[in-house]
Amino acid sequence: MDAKTLLLTRQSCPRLVAPAPDEQQLQVILDAAARVPDHAGLNPYEFIIATGEGLDRLAAIYVAAAKARGADEAALNKAQTMVYRAPMVITVVARCQPHPKVPVLEQQLAAGCAAMAMQMAAFAQGLGGIWRTGDFAFDANVNQALGLGEQEQIVGFLYLGTPAVAAPIKSTRDGSAFARWL
Repeated sequence: MDAKTLLLTRQSCPRLVAPAPDEQQLQVILDAAARVPDHAGLNPYEFIIATGEGLDRLAAIYVAAAKARGADEAALNKAQTMVYRAPMVITVVARCQPHPKVPVLEQQLAAGCAAMAMQMAAFAQGLGGIWRTGDFAFDANVNQALGLGEQEQIVGFLYLGTPAVAAPIKSTRDGSAFARWL
């Protein structure tokens, strides 16, 4: 797939099934993430990959966090099942660090760019993906269970797999509608 087609046809795919990206596909996905703009070469990101038993552990983390905030039975059931919406979930973390020239926001944006690059790399290889956030991305119990420090922030959960259905390509948006000249 050429770059222009990728950029103009990429879309989220919420219905994903096995197989997950294989070892070679995952390497391309991770390598794409490592190529994003990164002021001062801080590498302000980490990717926590869950498949198989890792999904079970992530589900348990979600359930424990939901219980800690007093979730009802319906919310606990959702917490238990949501990670299984794809055969692979990559938690994308902004690993911010003090730097005199690179503010925290810029480091978080680099991690966000990494998430987008990974989704694009998956799409370019015929895979599907969707970048989700939600309450668990901002939950201190989830952060602690994943071993994150105070300056680290989950920027999203990238669900990856094989599209369950061929989604119709969304119509192209006119980007100039969001632009203005100074």
